Amino acid sequence: MVMSVNTNPEALTALRNLEAANRRAGTVGEQVSTGRKVRGAVDDASNFAIAQGLRGDIKAAGAVIQGLNNAKGIAKVALAGATAVSDLMADIRKKITEGANQGNTAQQQQILQDDYEELLAQMRQVLENAEYNGINILIEVAIPFNLAVGTVRDVDVLSNLEGDTIRLRGQRLDLAYARLANEDISSPANALNALTQFDQDQQLVHDALGELGSDLRQLELQTEQLQGVLDATEEGLGNIVDADMARTSAELNSIQVRQQLATQTLGIANQAPQVLLGLFQ
Repeated sequence: MVMSVNTNPEALTALRNLEAANRRAGTVGEQVSTGRKVRGAVDDASNFAIAQGLRGDIKAAGAVIQGLNNAKGIAKVALAGATAVSDLMADIRKKITEGANQGNTAQQQQILQDDYEELLAQMRQVLENAEYNGINILIEVAIPFNLAVGTVRDVDVLSNLEGDTIRLRGQRLDLAYARLANEDISSPANALNALTQFDQDQQLVHDALGELGSDLRQLELQTEQLQGVLDATEEGLGNIVDADMARTSAELNSIQVRQQLATQTLGIANQAPQVLLGLFQ
């Protein structure tokens, strides 16, 4: 081995090892502090590109889920309103049936008529209040509470990232109100006519309950399915970019040991040229 004061190969080797350990310590230290092994394209270009695509999917899926939740809110309010109307229909039928009694006095008939009108007023109030985020799918869009054939408000909501939609069907329960409000039970004969109309409107309410319940179930199932996809996507993203903290911590400890050894080795290597001084004494 050539001994020289100009070139110290052992010191150079120790210095390279120390620099490598310092660089790795910096990388692993960032992983520990951020919790991620892939922080940008410099760390791993291909995996970072995949991760960015997954992040876009996650944000888009979150937006779809938010839309589904909004639609569920509309459906739940509408279903609650339709249920309340259904409950009132039972009371209305009772009044109509009482009004058809030929033995009623004129005073009794008027009391029944007043009660009938009060129940209809409650029905209208329920329908008007069945609104969520400014949307009411139980009444006609333009001119509600009239006998004319109008337009129901359907709500089409995105159901997945492919652009498919689910339709929340609107119901014209204000038409049931309008037709019953066009009747009266001021006489037994009129009450019998109202009873015939009531049967038709009761079926309308029952059909609305069935459709609203079915649509709400579909929205809930789709939300659960999409949430499962979102959870799986987030897990996949984590597998790509998240650091294994236990393994990373162990590696950091190992690097710190290598740094100490490299520092000691460099110190020893730097002392080697001092041996040459002994040759000139």
